[in-house]
Amino acid sequence: MPRRISTDDGRSALAAVAAAASPARTDLATAVRYLLQLLAEKAPGNSVEVRVPPFGAVQAVEGPRHTRGTPPNVVETDPATWIALATGTESWGDAVAAGRIRASGTRADLAGLLPLRP
Repeated sequence: MPRRISTDDGRSALAAVAAAASPARTDLATAVRYLLQLLAEKAPGNSVEVRVPPFGAVQAVEGPRHTRGTPPNVVETDPATWIALATGTESWGDAVAAGRIRASGTRADLAGLLPLRP
């Protein structure tokens, strides 16, 4: 099980990412993982896999459990888009329309869960 990111560390990383035109890779990684952690806490479950390469992935959303192969419900996006979605600076619909989210499956719409308001 991955190490839990404290609220202080997560907020510090988010602040560093927001303040920098080119954030440090460690800040970006911590911010992404912290927001994935918050999603898993807000919507526990195993029916949707949310991937933010290269920094992390989490299974969330209540529903049928997935155990092998490619999950039927997958959301994948880049780190900057994930942070924008999770913090509310970009809407789900806008990111989908712009092609910055790849979502497949009947449960792969996270609009109702975002932003996370860390």
